[in-house]
Amino acid sequence: MTLKILIDTDAASAPYEQLRSQISAQARSGTLPVGYKLPTVRGLAEELGLAANTVAKAYRALEGDGVIETRGRNGTFVAAAGDAAERQAAAAAQAYAEQVHRLGLSREDALRAVRDALRAAYEA
Repeated sequence: MTLKILIDTDAASAPYEQLRSQISAQARSGTLPVGYKLPTVRGLAEELGLAANTVAKAYRALEGDGVIETRGRNGTFVAAAGDAAERQAAAAAQAYAEQVHRLGLSREDALRAVRDALRAAYEA
């Protein structure tokens, strides 16, 4: 099992975002199982032809999302992120629901806004 990452330098999204989203998707799908040891920042940067800071930024974002965890000198590993991601999504959904209710939006308008935002995020 190996990490498979493709960086499109002509894409609209930044290389660190491409890296972050691909690792996240592979971890959530199980392609990268919990406990899988990721390459070092420098090693992955060299392999992908990216700056080490770009890979480090992606790793920081993934760690903040609960997708990976760093274990000091032992390395960086895929975390059991499913539960953390679901909790964060539920909390974000709850905050959104409370906000649109306070703003007086109808349920239909609130759902339309969510659909539009999801379409923009997933089709980008």
